[in-house]
Amino acid sequence: MRGGRRLFPLLLLALLPGLCHGRESAPGAVTCGSVLKLLNTRHNVRLHSHEVKYGSGSGQQSVTGVEASDDANSYWRIRGKSDSSCQRGTPVKCGQAIRLTHVNTGKNLHTHHFPSPLSNNQEVSAFGDDGEGDDLDFWIVQCSGSYWEREDAVRFKHVGTEVFLSITGEQYGHPIRGQREVHGMPAANHHNYWKAMEGVFIKPSLDPAKHDEL
Repeated sequence: MRGGRRLFPLLLLALLPGLCHGRESAPGAVTCGSVLKLLNTRHNVRLHSHEVKYGSGSGQQSVTGVEASDDANSYWRIRGKSDSSCQRGTPVKCGQAIRLTHVNTGKNLHTHHFPSPLSNNQEVSAFGDDGEGDDLDFWIVQCSGSYWEREDAVRFKHVGTEVFLSITGEQYGHPIRGQREVHGMPAANHHNYWKAMEGVFIKPSLDPAKHDEL
């Protein structure tokens, strides 16, 4: 199963030219089941994870920000609190709770009451197996309209601890030199805006069978 997850980003990149690529298509809503990269608009880095664990705090899989736009470890799948609450191709509503599942490792974006290693904010990690973690994997999409639009910058507020997914610029050394710390902050500010970038966006349809496979 793990080997299949590693191969998926390569397949995804091969499919991108023929599907709905984020920067080349008309603006629209982000939809359930879509796979995408998220850019922090203040620091111009993409949300990222990898099989590198924190050396402190929870010891779980680390989540960082990277400058490279072509790193396959920066893809995340949009899912609901349950699969039935976010059917493939359904636009994500402002105020909806979602999970962000890291495509290459199958772990969910997660936070909890551990200090982050560089800034001493709240640690953000990747947690769970094959897309299943716990109730600290849920994030509220905060946006201004009815739906999360791909052209809009949005915030992600954690359901369980009420922090915002943020980057303030601290950089790691070895073995992930230059990558930025991702953490949770209690206040909404310019460090916690994110925008949908590259990816495959599942189009809304009245016929769910049309989108069974990416």
